[in-house]
Amino acid sequence: MSLDAADSGHLREALDLARQSRARTSPNPAVGAVIVRDGEIAGRGFHTWEGVKHAETLALEQAGERARGATLYINLEPCSHQGRTGPCVDALIAAGVRRVVAAMEDPNPMVRGEGFRKLRAAGIETEIASGFAAEAGWINEPFIHFMRTGRPLVTLKTALTLDGKIAAPDDNRGWITSERARLHVQQIRHESDAILTGIGTVLADDCLLTDRTGLPRSRPLLRIVLDSQLRVPLDSKIVTSAAECGDLLVVATSAASTERRRALEARGAAVLVCDGPGGRADFATAVEWLAARKYLSLMIEAGSKVNWAAFEAGVVDKIFFYFGAKILGGVESLPVAGGVGKRRRMDAIQVERTRIHLIEPDEFAVEGYVHRDY
Repeated sequence: MSLDAADSGHLREALDLARQSRARTSPNPAVGAVIVRDGEIAGRGFHTWEGVKHAETLALEQAGERARGATLYINLEPCSHQGRTGPCVDALIAAGVRRVVAAMEDPNPMVRGEGFRKLRAAGIETEIASGFAAEAGWINEPFIHFMRTGRPLVTLKTALTLDGKIAAPDDNRGWITSERARLHVQQIRHESDAILTGIGTVLADDCLLTDRTGLPRSRPLLRIVLDSQLRVPLDSKIVTSAAECGDLLVVATSAASTERRRALEARGAAVLVCDGPGGRADFATAVEWLAARKYLSLMIEAGSKVNWAAFEAGVVDKIFFYFGAKILGGVESLPVAGGVGKRRRMDAIQVERTRIHLIEPDEFAVEGYVHRDY
């Protein structure tokens, strides 16, 4: 449908409100709502998991009696099912809202058009602003992916030189990319439900893998270490911080020491045993474990071997490659993805829908999606 300038402006404000709730709603979607009557904004709201109430409810409460005969602008179809709160469509009908303008349909099978049907049945004019669907979809990309596939959105992030290297053979002190690029990475990490690395990275860097933005989030960032033999040091930063945060999962195989497992669990870490090919922990099972607990997104920040294992397992949905303006060269410097790789160019993993993000003055990042046949 085609909106006039006033409609477009109000719907854009609803989208901006939804952005404020990113990282604060998982496993729910980010939603912003604006109620307008006689050309004036009567109520606004955006959902957070901690606040419980949905965006529509907050906007209705602010609008009060002015909601009767008003228009609701919202980035996602109002819910029609009972969850932690009652159906938002019932509240909208009871409040006497005259018109609803939404950017997109809710992909949740429990809603998916039912909210619109209930509103129309109650005589409420309902419009889908398809011109805003792409923007609305980006705001809730992990949620939409989860609802359509039943799996978290898996993004593989790495920093690399212009010649595709992520590590030097002798000394890896210093950074490939700038502080500005690393701040951008922190924002992506903040908007992820979980982050995964390999035991090699933990042993080399003694990393924490925390969300350092300081911004509010709906659930702690779950830190995951692929560690087949449970070699992670008990005095490492990632383990010693587990008792306080309660957000560490170590993925191992049945060949790992039971004693080591008990020692890690005593320090607040959870251990998931899942055997995969070649004596490695199974990537697909780890992703299924996350899905069962409604983690909507997983970010991989690992080394060459783990990166290839993720591609090989077919779990990577998206890439975010940050290029530093440097060249390492040499055959011993590590590429983005090691392992056996693809033996023929025609078998290369295809990446589509790519976007370039410029990072001034000399860097850039490539965002893209791994091609799927389905």
